[in-house]
Amino acid sequence: MPAPDYVLKLREKIGHDPLWLPGVRGVVVNDAGQILLGRRADNGNWALITGILEPGEEPAAGLVREIEEETGVVVEVERLLDVVVNGPVTFPNGDVCTFLSVEYRCRYVSGEAKVNDDENLEVGWFSPRDLPDLGPGHLACVRLAVSEEAPADAEDDR
Repeated sequence: MPAPDYVLKLREKIGHDPLWLPGVRGVVVNDAGQILLGRRADNGNWALITGILEPGEEPAAGLVREIEEETGVVVEVERLLDVVVNGPVTFPNGDVCTFLSVEYRCRYVSGEAKVNDDENLEVGWFSPRDLPDLGPGHLACVRLAVSEEAPADAEDDR
């Protein structure tokens, strides 16, 4: 499902007006150093696996859930990369959202990468040196995940 039930219920009341939503984004790295990406069904673009958190859901647990739901891959969160604001984003249906996204580096644990729901057209593993076109925020997240930089700190100015 593209949006959680609580978001759909809000949309019934506010239409396409802007929403501020908590989100997660993950850079999943397998043992070969490849990155898991999905080609989104809503716009056809390749992207990291992302999701909207359910009310009260912990970000790391929500990301693990989203990755498995969308790709069939089980992961373990390794480290926090950053917390960023994405948007506003206008979706093809006219909905406008701005996301406060918590970004993590994750380690592949098990599962075969596949299209596991209706949010992606394709999923696959890519070398960090041979990525398809990614949006700037997704590319920055990959670069941070494969760098040797320390995890993001709440006192950072990023």
